[in-house]
Amino acid sequence: DVQLVESGGGLVQPGGSLRLSCAASEFNTNNFAMSWVRQAPGKGLEWVSSINSGGDRTSNADSVKGRFTISKDNAKNTLYLQMNSLNAEDTAVYYCVRNYGIFSKPAYDYWGQGTQVTVSS
Repeated sequence: DVQLVESGGGLVQPGGSLRLSCAASEFNTNNFAMSWVRQAPGKGLEWVSSINSGGDRTSNADSVKGRFTISKDNAKNTLYLQMNSLNAEDTAVYYCVRNYGIFSKPAYDYWGQGTQVTVSS
């Protein structure tokens, strides 16, 4: 079965950095676009960032532009999210998802279990 396993979340102070990882299994990440989606406490799902199958095209939500960087290592079948200049509004559960459909308006067919990111002093 397809699996997405996130890691790297935790507690960080405002202004700090974290790198999330998502290990994929039972499919090749070089064949699929992938994304990060987050859910803050008491709020709905928010798309954060996407990367295409080849890893040479990315798209980011305005709320994270200039601070977050999505990447993937297709040789390791792993997706990453480098998060810098974190603030309290970034506190959320972060999900790794596999895309299908067109890159600009994707749907998601597989989700990881999520990793908690908490930004607090």
